[in-house]
Amino acid sequence: MRFKSFIKDKILLTILLLFGIITIEIFLIPYPFGNFIKIYILVIIAFLYFIGLIIEYFMKRKFYKDLENILNELEDKYLICEIIKEPNFTEGKILKKLLEQISKSMVENVNSYKYKQEDYKDYIELWIHEIKIPIATSKLIIENNKNEITRSIDEELNKVENYIEQALYYARSNTLEKDYYIKKVDLKDIVNESIKKNKNVLIQEKVSINVHELELEVNTDNKWIVFILNQIIQNSIKYRKQEGNLEIEIYAKQGKENVILYIKDNGIGIKKGEITRVFEKGFTGTNGRLIGKKSTGIGLYLCKNLCSKLRNSNRAKFNSR
Repeated sequence: MRFKSFIKDKILLTILLLFGIITIEIFLIPYPFGNFIKIYILVIIAFLYFIGLIIEYFMKRKFYKDLENILNELEDKYLICEIIKEPNFTEGKILKKLLEQISKSMVENVNSYKYKQEDYKDYIELWIHEIKIPIATSKLIIENNKNEITRSIDEELNKVENYIEQALYYARSNTLEKDYYIKKVDLKDIVNESIKKNKNVLIQEKVSINVHELELEVNTDNKWIVFILNQIIQNSIKYRKQEGNLEIEIYAKQGKENVILYIKDNGIGIKKGEITRVFEKGFTGTNGRLIGKKSTGIGLYLCKNLCSKLRNSNRAKFNSR
């Protein structure tokens, strides 16, 4: 708050005061008061008025300055009402009361939205679990009636299962911390589980898998890592070259404080200008718009999201020791 701006707000009050002083002086003209008394009355009224303005200015300036500093330092700015002290002037009290009402209304709206989101998430999860039953039944029928047509149907059902799994993880993406269990696991077992899960399509597409240097133990969540590997392997198959066989190489290297898992293929690759954007939500890139290779732009986004949460979880677990 600048003093110049504060004074501008007091212009009307100052004009009324001057009008009052002039009126008093006019009424004192008929009376036999000396000029000293008349000037003294004028000066003392004006002096006390401006002293009052200065006291009010510094009082309000301190309040709003403190309010601004707290707001700048506060991460959750909606908690400002819980921190600021009760002001000692009416205007500040009114402001604090209004902020409290606004904050209360915001919390109520956020909670309402949160409950709606939870209901929707619960519905999606329930629907996903229900839809898995007819898919599993269809796969059982296919298993008992193998032919070229049922194999094609089985391949499409595998794609449906992948999209359903993506939907499940996406629905849980904001609450994944409640759905993981970090423990020491064999990296080779995780990779083999993912390969086994995709064995049918890998055999059908005649994909060559080269797995080596995986005799390492890592602290992670087995289910999450298998999902991440599935997304990457399926992307490799989706964006393979038209000519030649697809080759996927998976290996790991031990770092100082971590284990780095490498997954390489000889697919069509990613354009240089698009590499930094492939993990953005909804980004499909040039390859994702190719005929026959429709992409949702969700798979790699979920992979990055899961990896970030796993990394943060491992750091928190390590720092708590």
